[in-house]
Amino acid sequence: MKNILPLSKHKIFVLVCLSILNIGYSQKEDSRVLFGKPINSKSSNLQNGYVRCASTEYEKYLQEKDPKRMSETQFEEWVKPLVNRYSAMRSTSKAAATIITIPVVVHVIYNGQAIGVAPNITDNQIISQITVLNQDYNKMLNTPGYNTNPVGANIQIQFVLAQQDPNGNPTNGIDRVSLCQSSWSETEMDSTVKPATIWDPEKYMNMWSVKFTDNTLLGYAQFPSSTLAGLGTNTNATTDGVVSNYNVFGTKALNDGTFLLNSTYNGGRTMTHEVGHFLGLKHIWGDSTCGTDYCADTPTHHDANYGCPTSIPLSCDPTPVPEMIDNYMDYTNDSCMDIFTLNQAARITTVMTYSPRRSKLKTSTKATPPTLFANDAEVKLETSCDLSACGAIPNQVIQKVILYNRGTTNLTSATLNYTINGGTNNVYNWTGDLAINQSATFGITINSTTNGTFTISVASANGSTDQRVTNNTATGTFVFPTTVTNYAFTNFTFNLQQDYWGSETTWNLKNTSGTLLYSGGPYTDTYVNATTVSVIPNVITQNWTLPANQCYLFTIYDKSGDGICCGTGLGSSGNGYFNIKSADGLTTVTSGASFGTSQSYSFSTNSLGAKAFETSEEIFLYPNPTKESLKITIPSNFGLPNSYSIYNSVGQLIYHKVVAFQHDLTINTSDLSKGVYFLTITKGDAKKTLQFIKD
Repeated sequence: MKNILPLSKHKIFVLVCLSILNIGYSQKEDSRVLFGKPINSKSSNLQNGYVRCASTEYEKYLQEKDPKRMSETQFEEWVKPLVNRYSAMRSTSKAAATIITIPVVVHVIYNGQAIGVAPNITDNQIISQITVLNQDYNKMLNTPGYNTNPVGANIQIQFVLAQQDPNGNPTNGIDRVSLCQSSWSETEMDSTVKPATIWDPEKYMNMWSVKFTDNTLLGYAQFPSSTLAGLGTNTNATTDGVVSNYNVFGTKALNDGTFLLNSTYNGGRTMTHEVGHFLGLKHIWGDSTCGTDYCADTPTHHDANYGCPTSIPLSCDPTPVPEMIDNYMDYTNDSCMDIFTLNQAARITTVMTYSPRRSKLKTSTKATPPTLFANDAEVKLETSCDLSACGAIPNQVIQKVILYNRGTTNLTSATLNYTINGGTNNVYNWTGDLAINQSATFGITINSTTNGTFTISVASANGSTDQRVTNNTATGTFVFPTTVTNYAFTNFTFNLQQDYWGSETTWNLKNTSGTLLYSGGPYTDTYVNATTVSVIPNVITQNWTLPANQCYLFTIYDKSGDGICCGTGLGSSGNGYFNIKSADGLTTVTSGASFGTSQSYSFSTNSLGAKAFETSEEIFLYPNPTKESLKITIPSNFGLPNSYSIYNSVGQLIYHKVVAFQHDLTINTSDLSKGVYFLTITKGDAKKTLQFIKD
């Protein structure tokens, strides 16, 4: 029988974890898929459809992939005597517990967006999440993480953004990585994102802030491993960490006006919950009706609780008590949570002492800053992606460079040397004003006929020698955009053959103004089971008449990340496909089937000639001269241009913009110094250069 203690005060705290467990429910089956398996509807909040926590499903997925990974039973057999030993020691020892410091690195995965544009969340939003973790894991007085419950525990773990990167260079613990994809499925996170970005999991707790393809998924974590003989103690090292959707990372309580947060799950408790899994905690209902979380001081829950219940259900215990709906390991709202218990604390401390990778975190020095210097500039490169989109300039790519100030004095100037394919050295002079750990992103134009290698290094910082050479050089590859194909016709036929999982498929067609012209999905699933012949859906056919002289972007999505190529079922392959053709079917614009999470393709219709664009006197800038806002005026018959670039009076590129929407034609020039500038507008093969004055 469990030792049941009073429920902590009922606040309104929100927790966000997405779980896919709860196999014992008799409710309607959810058609969604996580880690390749259909989920039960109890895994999601029935009121809003959000999947709170996928950690249990993720663990099953890992166990299926790796026979050496322990089962839940094996883990519990290993950890129980260790928890008992720790609890016995604590009951006889009067020594104060040691506070454990865990260095954290947050990998912000984005797709070329500026900081503050989803999903590239700001530093302050990330810092707010670390603040919430420290409040919750230390039962901090006068914060939402405090409670007065007799079994409420101070876990005594502090989370610190790493101060050293894997090479020993200074960092603020925020690792921004552009990976050329708009969103990621949970399986793609494991196969692609985590292995490409993870820092040593024995020295850092890795967190990932991403945009999930399934926007109802909030987060999940990888459970710790054991030291049991015969089981791999270092299994799944390239995926170990905690993941959440970008818009549940952080808390609205500390919003400085830049945060990008979900309207419901915005208190930072998704990560509080998921870090609990990372440190060995189970869901409070044990992932089954009246299951166990192996903690004697939590009531035995019937199942997960959602929202902020005003009528608290009674537990499954022989002497029922109110369920602990404010426990961080339940599924209630962020604003309803405020407690870890003493037994949960004992379990976490045991895991931090004995679990192979978790115990290593206790001795990591990555939360301690290295020796800092006054002048220390760092360069990084943003990944160059293969573009095939409206706005791409043939034989030209803009390589984005990120310059960080890792010095103790403001960085106001830097001289950078760069080479293209190992050729002639070029010099780029940067000026600005960066405080410590702040960054600036700028573009360097590369003109070439082939893809290649770009190398850049810091020659000087603040007009003197850069005092740290280990972070001065970055090398990467660049990829030139594919020229958008222009078609002489304006009538198109779209065909879509779904696979069996129609609910995973959506698509849309937009013009360069971002206007949605056509769209479809999600559709109905036709898969029955492995022993029943499933019905192949009829081919969907649409005829599109598209305005001439415009560029279009077609995108198709698959929520599970496996395209529409490969269905499963009895008596049929279930394969799907899509294509866009000319109305007579003689020309194929694009087609596909196996594309992962999404596939995009751009094309244009019979555009106006270059000469008409370049000689038009109806294309102009105003007001000119300008003090702040500068407007590019282009007649509607030309449509939106592909892009524009601004050069200073000596021909240096200082700004490049790919035009996607009408508002992109309004330019904020407030950061430009007074003087003469040249603006080159690109439309297909045409270029038009106009002069303006910044007053």
